[in-house]
Amino acid sequence: MSKAIAGPEIERMIQLLSRLPGLGPRSARKAALSLLKRREDLLMPLADALSAAVDRITHCSECGNVDTVSPCSLCRDGRRDRSVVVVVEEVGDLWALERAAAINGVYHVLGGHLSPLDGVGPDNLNIPRLLERASSGEVKEVILALNATVEGQSTMHYIKERLAPTNVAVSEIQKGVPIGGELDYLDDGTLAAAIKSRRRI
Repeated sequence: MSKAIAGPEIERMIQLLSRLPGLGPRSARKAALSLLKRREDLLMPLADALSAAVDRITHCSECGNVDTVSPCSLCRDGRRDRSVVVVVEEVGDLWALERAAAINGVYHVLGGHLSPLDGVGPDNLNIPRLLERASSGEVKEVILALNATVEGQSTMHYIKERLAPTNVAVSEIQKGVPIGGELDYLDDGTLAAAIKSRRRI
């Protein structure tokens, strides 16, 4: 067991930082030292931002995004095409698609994927709200932008079956070779998906 090298408040900060994705104990210590070194211009504003986030962050009642308002800023945007709903597993996936500016539709966050071994079934995901939205008459297409994992594909097939009675068009994003990707550096699964999703030119 390692000895404490600082006061309990600093040790607690390091411990909490180490629980963030991508940060182990060493990276957490570096981050904590950086924050402490820049107390006035970084640590205090960050603490204020985190405090405000705890009080104001909520999940959108429409799509499941996180924001300070519900419906969220994206759902409130009148310039978006509400006839197209892009379904993603997590909020991070939504943010990635927004960064790419690939589509101007609205989103739906499931909150994960089906995983019977982990006890995650359809009732644990935001699927009922998706079915409501698809049945509203306003939605014409649902794009399933789920991860190319076994769980993601199982979730996609389940949702496709549940959407069948709504008569909305259901499509999925293509998987394969990324732009600028060299075949020699791609994994076998990506190459196989690229071959299977080929199209005529």
